[in-house]
Amino acid sequence: MSLPPGRVPGLVRHSGWVLLAAASLALTACGGGAAPTVTASDDITATKGVVPDPQLPETWPLTGLPVGDDGVVRPALAVKIENDRAARPQTGLEQADVVWEEMVEGGLTRFVAVYHSQVPEEVGPIRSNRPMDARIVGPTEGLVAFSGGQYTQLLRDAGLQVLSEDGGTPGFFRKSGIGIPHNVYGRPSVWWEVADESHAANPPEQPAFARTADRASAVTAGTPAATVEVTISNVSKPTWAWDAASGTWLRSEGATASSSRAGVRLAATNVVVLSVEVVLTEDRDPAGARVPDTKLEGSGEALVATGGQTVAAVWTKASTTDPLVLTTADGATIMLAPGNTWVELMPSERSWAVS
Repeated sequence: MSLPPGRVPGLVRHSGWVLLAAASLALTACGGGAAPTVTASDDITATKGVVPDPQLPETWPLTGLPVGDDGVVRPALAVKIENDRAARPQTGLEQADVVWEEMVEGGLTRFVAVYHSQVPEEVGPIRSNRPMDARIVGPTEGLVAFSGGQYTQLLRDAGLQVLSEDGGTPGFFRKSGIGIPHNVYGRPSVWWEVADESHAANPPEQPAFARTADRASAVTAGTPAATVEVTISNVSKPTWAWDAASGTWLRSEGATASSSRAGVRLAATNVVVLSVEVVLTEDRDPAGARVPDTKLEGSGEALVATGGQTVAAVWTKASTTDPLVLTTADGATIMLAPGNTWVELMPSERSWAVS
């Protein structure tokens, strides 16, 4: 069972009364009456303990959906989630605002699940970081949680707050009944509570969202599609099928439907496929395999699927901390539909198929 958005202890809720009170005083001072006399003691009494509330956006910055009455100010939280066959079904992926799929050793993939608008009770299985994670998460300016890895300093250099099981961060636990190393899980509510002052703000909006689903770029300028098949490697071939009833793309691992541990079918409002360069580094994992690195900087071809249609796109990313930008071939901004997004990082020598 998940907690509703905004129910995280210790985080700032929006309130308009301070701003209204200030506006009222300003109007009184500017009107025909005399401005009230304020003594030093009155000023201390009036302001003691009052902290101005940060401004809430109208929409969640990573989904484009309306914030509503339960909005909060909190950082984005990225979590490294395993995708080995032994790790499925995973917990909490269905509540992520954005999920990135990256290739790791042996052609397997892992997920970087980014949470902001929803608060899962727990997430996992959690595994180690990889060199491309800083480029994926850096633009969120928030928190990143993982269990081990050689690339922690890259994450810190990108300005992220590191939450690490091996570093002693609270909130990690070993789930009973699941074998090692697939048993590391975590509680996001605990991680948001330990966010420091420099990682307390909402993430910048990214990418661009249309006001309504019918104004999304793939809907207004794309072509109809029933499925999008992505070949990441010989062993990782995610497939997305359009489901008009739910208005989402349903995920499968090859021919096997993907669901969460709670039994929820994994689905996305938007699916974005990026053609990216993947190279082997000199680093090796504990089994001796060379670690691949996804060069998520520069530009490349992309495909955007929304609303049962797809549109060709170009992706650009200027640096580790710059956000991903999606445009048409002539430079117009690609607008996604409000909702969650899955991003497939497909090696450039591979291909996608739309039918």
